[in-house]
Amino acid sequence: MHNFIARVLRGLTTLALVSLFAGSSAAIAAPATARVEPDAGNWPTWLLTSGSELRLPAPPAQAELDDVRAMAAQRDDATLDRISYWDAGAPPYRWTQRAVKYMEDHGVGTTRAGRVLALMNVAIYDATIAAWDSKYTYNRPRPSDVVPALAAVTPPGSPSYPDEHATAAGAAVTVLAYLFPADADTFKSWGDEASQSRVEAGVAYPTDVTAGLDLGRQVGERAVDWGRADGSNVAWTGSVPTEPGKWTGTNPVEPTLGTWKPWALKSGSEFRPGPPPAPNSDQMAKEVAEVRDFPRTNLTNLIASFWEYYGGRASFEFWNDQIARSMYDYHLDANPPAAARVYATANAAYADTLIACWDAKYTYWAPRPAMVDPSIKPVFVMPNHPSYPAAHACVSGVFGSVLSRFFPRDAQYFTGLADQAGEAVMGGIHFRSDLNAGWGLGRQVASVVWERSGSVAIQ
Repeated sequence: MHNFIARVLRGLTTLALVSLFAGSSAAIAAPATARVEPDAGNWPTWLLTSGSELRLPAPPAQAELDDVRAMAAQRDDATLDRISYWDAGAPPYRWTQRAVKYMEDHGVGTTRAGRVLALMNVAIYDATIAAWDSKYTYNRPRPSDVVPALAAVTPPGSPSYPDEHATAAGAAVTVLAYLFPADADTFKSWGDEASQSRVEAGVAYPTDVTAGLDLGRQVGERAVDWGRADGSNVAWTGSVPTEPGKWTGTNPVEPTLGTWKPWALKSGSEFRPGPPPAPNSDQMAKEVAEVRDFPRTNLTNLIASFWEYYGGRASFEFWNDQIARSMYDYHLDANPPAAARVYATANAAYADTLIACWDAKYTYWAPRPAMVDPSIKPVFVMPNHPSYPAAHACVSGVFGSVLSRFFPRDAQYFTGLADQAGEAVMGGIHFRSDLNAGWGLGRQVASVVWERSGSVAIQ
């Protein structure tokens, strides 16, 4: 099929018409149907003061149709495959997918992954909003609007300048190169490939791509500035408490995380829950008994083990996969601003919830069930941080709440996932009070981030 498409594109005599349009493209208005989120340039931003803050200069009057035509004539199977790969979904889809895979391959844990995905996706979102401001200011038609035969993919329903995939690439590459400088060249090659594929596809001019990359880099640098000042590089100088009834262990995970700068919360302590049950209280005795006497079966052990990984160590993969699925269910693959807002809001909420959760963990230093009653044998190795509140419940609570708001038709589905993900008593690593505090905290954070982002439900 690819060979057939390539031969047809090379042989199309209609491409001769390109010469008729080699002059100014400014006189040609983008098609009336090209109206994907025309007001998105006015949406609230995180890093910029507004979408118009970095408005680009007008595109050149001379369209580079000859360049696009030359690329169309040279498409081969590898080119068409590359075009199709980057055309799948809205721009944040591939970048989030690749960032997740990179972090898993390089052993980046949940707490740091939340920071990475928030920085990258907030940068992509703000860059996309800035791109939409310029798109509908200049209303430049795409090459495929002028000569439909140039398009190797369905042309996006928005003006051409700047290109949205290049804009996202510029933002993502800048952030990833800051976070993982040893692989900066790899990220740049991804960005170049993603951007160039749009010209190769016949839906963007070279100047659209150049402008998009530059715009994305500018916004990406704002995210880098945020990251440099978020407190994540501060070393811990405290110590593990030694009094009875507290968590015991060495090298606890990220004890300063609760002090990092959040995206929407006033501080990590804004919604700090009250203390867990006292060690010798009746409530603690009841909760110990619930965990100790939980009727474990092969099925409950299987469920617990699944969520130990996908609700804990790889929660960033699982929940972003849920976002990706919803992108297609709700047709957001053709709506870059809305897709970017979902990814940015969900991952900013994820990052803020981890901060709030860790603030409480290292305020109370609550013990794990097996530390209170050694007869309790967890299904898997206990996470190396205090028990209260449960990180599984915090993370599932915030993602379940944010995604339920974005995708109300699927609210019951996301709530069900959140509840099951948090039920860590099945694995013996949490008390009931840990779960309740975590779910409540995640949902509180979700409400604040939702309001800050200016998000709306998607129908």
